[in-house]
Amino acid sequence: MKAAVLKSGKIEVVEMPIPELKDKGAIVKISGCGLCGSDIVKLKHNSVPDGTVLGHEIVGEIVKIDSNSDFEVGDEIVMGHHVPCFECTYCFGENYSMCRKFKKTNIVPGGFSEYIYVSEDHLMNTVFRLTSAISEEDISFTEPLACCIRCVKRTQLDFNANVLVIGLGTIGLLMGQAVREFGFNAYGIDLIPERVELARKLGFEGAFRLGNLEETVSDMKLEVNPSGFDAIIMTSGADKALELAFAAVRDGGTINVFSSVKSDATAYPNNQIYYRELTVTSSYSSSPADLEDAFNFLQNNRVKVHGLTTVYPLEKLNEAITDTLSNKIMKAYIKL
Repeated sequence: MKAAVLKSGKIEVVEMPIPELKDKGAIVKISGCGLCGSDIVKLKHNSVPDGTVLGHEIVGEIVKIDSNSDFEVGDEIVMGHHVPCFECTYCFGENYSMCRKFKKTNIVPGGFSEYIYVSEDHLMNTVFRLTSAISEEDISFTEPLACCIRCVKRTQLDFNANVLVIGLGTIGLLMGQAVREFGFNAYGIDLIPERVELARKLGFEGAFRLGNLEETVSDMKLEVNPSGFDAIIMTSGADKALELAFAAVRDGGTINVFSSVKSDATAYPNNQIYYRELTVTSSYSSSPADLEDAFNFLQNNRVKVHGLTTVYPLEKLNEAITDTLSNKIMKAYIKL
């Protein structure tokens, strides 16, 4: 089978054996896989070894199965790639993505390949059978949307809270819609005018283009609340995003960090956190329950993603990465 393998900081399409069904689980023929920002971060930072096959936003078809689940050969599915144990301290505290089993479990070899092995634990917890006519490109947003859903839950918002999403790439657009689905008011901000306009079309209560930081924050507060936003969700890890978050949040508000930052990023202003009684929290990944919520939101068209993706063949994965980094496209979907 074909697979896109990491070699010396680049992706190379090679031939490798189709995974075998040695244990309970399934072999899935990949239809396509979304390109996640975390895939690009791993590639840029050389944080995974050569030989790794990236990709986890998977849509495919079960072609072989040995399982106690109710899945069958021929089922079209979408799935998540990590499974918690549900029995450890982290799981009891609903910190599922910190569970040691969660971190160890994965698909084999990765979504940018023609076939993968999916474990029995995955089939029981993170795999969903497609039951509607939604396109594979659109349903591939299940895993990233689930991460956004968990972020909103972890932000612990009060009724009618005003939430500012910093960064309106695909994750920011998903995040704002998730905020609204849970009954809160979503606002967004970005440097790119087209993304600001797209947020408005997707139902955000307001969206702003970042210009001069002080003037932009003043304009936002004048429109939304003079005290500032109840919560900020940072889907951008840029230094300016951090400065903006602290300028825009109200006293006693919350900042949720949903992005990685450069290792030499500006330190958090401790005195602001202390004297303003700010809550700074974070969210990293999703739980099986969040995956189910995301799957249902997408199948029922409650969160809209149609048209956000650009399709590339596996052989053009490097081009898809370059186009994503240059903001030429919103989101790449790699068709197998």
